[in-house]
Amino acid sequence: GRGRRGPTDGDFSAAFVFGEVEAGGEGAWAAALRQLRGKRAATTLDEKIEKVRQKRKFQEREAKRAEVRADDADTEDNQTKKMCEDFNGDEEDVESQYSLDDETIFTKADTVKVKKRRRSKKGEMVSSFFEDASQYDDNLSFQDMNLSRPLLKAITALGFKQPTPIQKACIPVGLLGKDICACAATGTGKTAAFILPVLERLIYKPRQAPITRVLVLVPTRELGIQVHSVTKQLAQFSSVTTCLAVGGLDVKTQEAALRSGPDILIATPGRLIDHLHNCPSFHLGNVEVLILDEADRMLDEYFEEQMKEIIRLCSNHRQTMLFSATMTEEVKDLASVSLKNPMRIFVNSNTDVAPFLRQEFIRIRPNREGDREAIVSALLTRTFPDHVMLFTQTKKQAHRMHILLGLMGLRVGELHGNLSQAQRLEALRRFKDEQIDILVATDVAARGLDIEGVKTVINFTMPNTTKHYVHRVGRTARAGRAGRSVSLVGEEERKMLKDIVKTAKTPVKARILPQDVILKFREKIENLEKDVYAVLCLEREEREMQQSEAQINRAKKQLETGKKETVGEGLERSWFQTREERKKEKLAKALQEFDLALRGKKKRKKFMQDRQKKAQMTPEERSQFEILKSQMYAERLAKRNRRAKRARVLPEEEPAPVPAGPKRKKKVSVFDEELTNTSRKALKQYRAGPSFEDRKRLGMAQRRKGGNFKSKSRY
Repeated sequence: GRGRRGPTDGDFSAAFVFGEVEAGGEGAWAAALRQLRGKRAATTLDEKIEKVRQKRKFQEREAKRAEVRADDADTEDNQTKKMCEDFNGDEEDVESQYSLDDETIFTKADTVKVKKRRRSKKGEMVSSFFEDASQYDDNLSFQDMNLSRPLLKAITALGFKQPTPIQKACIPVGLLGKDICACAATGTGKTAAFILPVLERLIYKPRQAPITRVLVLVPTRELGIQVHSVTKQLAQFSSVTTCLAVGGLDVKTQEAALRSGPDILIATPGRLIDHLHNCPSFHLGNVEVLILDEADRMLDEYFEEQMKEIIRLCSNHRQTMLFSATMTEEVKDLASVSLKNPMRIFVNSNTDVAPFLRQEFIRIRPNREGDREAIVSALLTRTFPDHVMLFTQTKKQAHRMHILLGLMGLRVGELHGNLSQAQRLEALRRFKDEQIDILVATDVAARGLDIEGVKTVINFTMPNTTKHYVHRVGRTARAGRAGRSVSLVGEEERKMLKDIVKTAKTPVKARILPQDVILKFREKIENLEKDVYAVLCLEREEREMQQSEAQINRAKKQLETGKKETVGEGLERSWFQTREERKKEKLAKALQEFDLALRGKKKRKKFMQDRQKKAQMTPEERSQFEILKSQMYAERLAKRNRRAKRARVLPEEEPAPVPAGPKRKKKVSVFDEELTNTSRKALKQYRAGPSFEDRKRLGMAQRRKGGNFKSKSRY
C-alpha cells in the first residue's frame, strides 16, 4: 500500500552497464580526461612506492646474504644457495613479506556472528507542506508512461527492461510539471527518474531560441561527469543539447559551450556561480526546471551561501525537483528552494540501505584504537582482495593508507580533494577498468558514483552521521546486485551502530578477527614506517622541484614579454563574496586542524598541542584524530538544529512581490479630490483663482438662479 517495494530481479538487466556514448569519437569520461592531459605529475605515487619497495627488498636481500656469509661456510653452504634462489625468483608480492611460520595467519578464519536487534517504535511524521505520492502502479512500464519514441529507443539501447520503483513513482508526476521531493535507496536509478521527464518536456516543446531551460546541480565533480554521461545516453536519439560545468575542467571550453545556449546544464555550485559572474551572455532567467541531485547535501551548511546566490539568480516560475537517498523532511530546509505544493515520493525510508547489502561490524576495544590500520590491512590482504572501496575521514589518512597498502604489494588508488582533477579521474578510471583492486577515498566519493562491480565497502571509522553511512555503503549492492559493507566501530561510535541495527531490515553481522593476526599486521606496519617516511620524502622533493620550475618559467615569461603575468591571462575573475567573507565562512565551517584547536575544548586543545610537538603520530593518535573529525561535524550539526530561527515576515531569499500591472485607482469624489490633491498644478490653480472658462461657467449658473456673480480672487 505504501509503495515500499524492494527491487525484484526483473527491474534490472543483469548485463546492464553504464556505457559511454560516442560523441565525436569519445565518451564523457574520456573527454574530461583529454582536457586534463599534460597536467599530470612527473611520477605517480605508485611509482614512488614501487621504488621504495624495490630498495627495501634489495637491502633485505643483501642483509640476508651477509648474515649467511658470516655463518660457517661448510655447514651453511646449501642453505645459502637456497635463499639466494628464493630471493631472486618471482615470488608473490604479499607472501614474500612473511616467513613460513607467519603464513598461518592467511589460513585463520574470522568469526562472524549475528548481532541482536532491538525493536523500535516507528512513527513517521509528514508535514501538511507535502502532498504524498509514494504509492505507484506496480505494473507500469516505460511504454505506459507516454514517453516519446526517441526516449523509448534510448531506453531499449541502454538495456533497461522495467522501470525501478522510484522511476514508476516519479516519471508520471514529473511529466505533470509538479515540484517533487523524492527519496529512494542508493543504486535504484534516481538519475533516469529525473532526466526522463525533463527530456520528454524538451522534446515535446522545442526551444524557440538558444537558451538554457534545465539546470541540474550536483555536489561533486565526478558525480557531475556521471550525470552528464547518463543524460547524453538518454538524449542520443533527440536534438537536445547538454553542457557540463564543473570545477577542475577547462573554463574557456565551458564558457564557449554556455554561449551556445545548451538545453540542459549540469553543474557544481561553485563553477556555476563563477560563470554567472564572469560570463556576460550567460544567465538563469529562462530556467524552467531546477533539479538538485543529492539534495540534502546541496542544502546543508557547506553549500548554504552558494545555493542562496543560485536561487536568487534563477527564474521564479520553475519546476523544482529534489532527489536523494537520505532526503530531508525539514520544511525549513526545503523552503529555501521555494517549492510550490511539492509531491512527497518516499519509496524508501530516510535510513534504508540497499536491499541486498550485507552489513558487518568489527568492534574496536577502548584500549585497541591503534589496531584500525592493522585490521584494515588484514581484511584487504586475507579476506577482501579486490573490488573494494575503503573510506577514511581525512585526506591525510587516505594518502597514508594508499602508501601503506601499496608497500604491502596491493594494487591501490586514492580519491580525495587534495588531488588534481586529472589524478581524481585517472584513479576512478583505473578502478573501473580493474587496473587497481582497492580505492581509498574520503566522502567526496560517497555520493552518487555508480562504479560497476564494487563488492565491498570498508569504513576505517564510522562516518559523521547515519545519512553519511547510508551513502558510503551505497557504493555497493547497486541495481539489484548483492554487496557487503564492513565498518570498524569504536566505543565512541557505538550509538550510531545501535541506530543502524535498529533500522536494518536484514540481520547485521559482527566480525571478529583472531588477535594474533592483528598483532602480526601491526608489527608489519611498524616495520614499514621507515618506507612510508621515505615515500613522503620523495613526494616532498618532487613538489619542491615542480614549484621551483614553475617560478623559473614565470620569471622567463616576464623577462620575455616585459609585462607581469596576470591571473587567468586577463581580468581577475569576480565572485559573489569578498575574500574576507570567504575566509570567515571557511573558518566557521571547514574541518581543518586549526578548527579543532579553536573549539575551546581542553581535551582537543591538549591533543593538538601534543601532536604538534611530535614529529610522528602513533596509530592510536591517528585513529583519535579521525574520530574527532566526525565528532566535530556531529556537534556542529546538533548546535545548528538547536538554534532558534529568526521570525521573519517574509523569507529572506524572496524579494518583496512586485505587482504585475498598473494599480487601478479608487474612485474619489470631487470634494475629496480638491482637499487631498497636492500636485503642483492643483496648487497653482488654487492660488491664481478660477480660469476664464471656470468664471464664465459659474456666471451662467448664477444668472439661471437670478443672482449676481462678481469675480473675486481667493486671496
